[in-house]
Amino acid sequence: MKLARFLMSREGFISVLCYTVTAVFSFLSFAPLNLPIFVWFAPFGLFIIEKRNRGEWKKLIYHGFGFAILFYLVSFHWVYHMTTVFGGFDWYLAVPIFIGSAILLNFKFPVYLLLFSFLVKKVGKFFPLIASFSILFAEFFTPQVFPWYFGNVVAENQILAQNAEYTSAYGLSAFLFFVSYYLFYLKNPKKILHFLSFVRSVVTKHQKIAKQSLVGLVSLLVVLVLFFGNGFYLFHKWENIKPIAEREVLIVQPNAPLEFRDGRNPAEEIRNLMTRIDRMVESELKEKPVDLVVLPESGVPFFTTHDSEVTRTMRIYWHQFESLMAIISLRHGANLFFNELDADIPGGGGSSRIVRSEIRTYNSSVLMNPNGERKNSYQKVFLLIFGEYMPFEWMYALSGQTGQFAPGTKLELIPYYERRKTPSKVTKELHWEDTFGMSPDSVREHYRANQIEENTIGSFLPLICYEVIISEFVRKFEGDPDFIVNVTNDKWYGNSVESYQHHTLGRLRAIEFRKWIVRSTNSGTSVFTDHLGRNIDNDFTPIETTATIRKKVSVIPGEMTFYRLYGNLLSYLFMGIVGLVFFVYAKRNS
Repeated sequence: MKLARFLMSREGFISVLCYTVTAVFSFLSFAPLNLPIFVWFAPFGLFIIEKRNRGEWKKLIYHGFGFAILFYLVSFHWVYHMTTVFGGFDWYLAVPIFIGSAILLNFKFPVYLLLFSFLVKKVGKFFPLIASFSILFAEFFTPQVFPWYFGNVVAENQILAQNAEYTSAYGLSAFLFFVSYYLFYLKNPKKILHFLSFVRSVVTKHQKIAKQSLVGLVSLLVVLVLFFGNGFYLFHKWENIKPIAEREVLIVQPNAPLEFRDGRNPAEEIRNLMTRIDRMVESELKEKPVDLVVLPESGVPFFTTHDSEVTRTMRIYWHQFESLMAIISLRHGANLFFNELDADIPGGGGSSRIVRSEIRTYNSSVLMNPNGERKNSYQKVFLLIFGEYMPFEWMYALSGQTGQFAPGTKLELIPYYERRKTPSKVTKELHWEDTFGMSPDSVREHYRANQIEENTIGSFLPLICYEVIISEFVRKFEGDPDFIVNVTNDKWYGNSVESYQHHTLGRLRAIEFRKWIVRSTNSGTSVFTDHLGRNIDNDFTPIETTATIRKKVSVIPGEMTFYRLYGNLLSYLFMGIVGLVFFVYAKRNS
């Protein structure tokens, strides 16, 4: 009742309007709408609420939750769809999970309001660095499964995005709030006149006003020149870098089914899927070979090509899956990177008898070389809550759809090999139908004449699903990759904006690493992104369809960028220095 009365009051109306400004303006600025002009005004809602409730800590916390819920509802409305479809929760469980996650995973809003209000009261004057410091602190030290930072939206500006090579999205968030707070301060025309009064005051007695105005104007100009100037320099520097090689890459988007709770025949659907993948690849590669074919996460769900006692016990090894993958790589002489399940017993198990409770399953991706041999694999490390694991064991009983995956432990690049450059030497090419009567070994024997000497020509950095959006995680990989491959399955979110948002959140990895990104999705949107963060030809595959897309991927000369070497060092230095200045200033004026 108290909440209802508040919402119907004038104060409640203004508050909800402020929440809406921040939520809607952020959404409009972000993918797929891409109207970045709105992002400069998105923080206004936060500034207004803080000013109206300055020092009222309890109210600021409640308002922070209001921002969190409405922001989540507008930008991440697809999380509810994920909870019901991916997690398998009924609506009466999905709703509280949605609201709870909205608060917990956007805790940066109440933290920002509390810290910002505290510092404003301590300083007692207009000081835009407070806004930058507060948003950095809030984005760094609050939990976020989907690390949506304001800086990701600023990065829609191609020039400003280049600064991510040094600061990632964090630095762009700080820049946004610095500029936005200036705009908020100058929203009143009288303040603009006051701000420019130093021109007249310099030659009069108002020396103090002149000095303050001059310092303020100079600081704004310095920050603008620093970010735009550095972005312009980096853009042209990297635009003129000549690649050391080019790799032809084909992405296959098979639109594989998620599950079969709607009564479809699983065997028939899987057979149709395998036929579809086989024909899509052959149609693209019959006359135009490539170096690498990439299938997405869950491109062939539920199975593995890893033949072991454990996978046979789990009934996830399927010889026809391995046979088809071998056929594709041998028929076209190409590397094939695909997603699968995998399983093992940590430490090899303590006895000869396999105990199911000791088995660990993994979301895995593996490379098959041009000779049809299963080579290096990567097990997903950063698992998705409510989809691939539950935070508590008892929660698995609430959702039969949620997987119980174990995280991988290795962060290694995937080597790939020189493709076959001669035509196929077999008289009869194999297809999916042949796997019913041929084992993987017989497939390899059939294509023995096509086998070539194994020659490693490079490596790529493998990422599965949301791993691509965690900048601190991606930089843990060692070595210098030729490019980044991100395989994902966004079909769980339906025909929503999630797929575009997912890609945009991960797009900055291309700039941080100065490497191309190959994004392969099950049902859209697949795309190639270059080392400047540009989506090549703006060519996205449509959502919820089958599609193929191929491009020449440039291998950019190896260079350890600042972010790869030092991570968020600049952001930590900024917070440390500004925090020290605040401390000294507050102590001196206490």
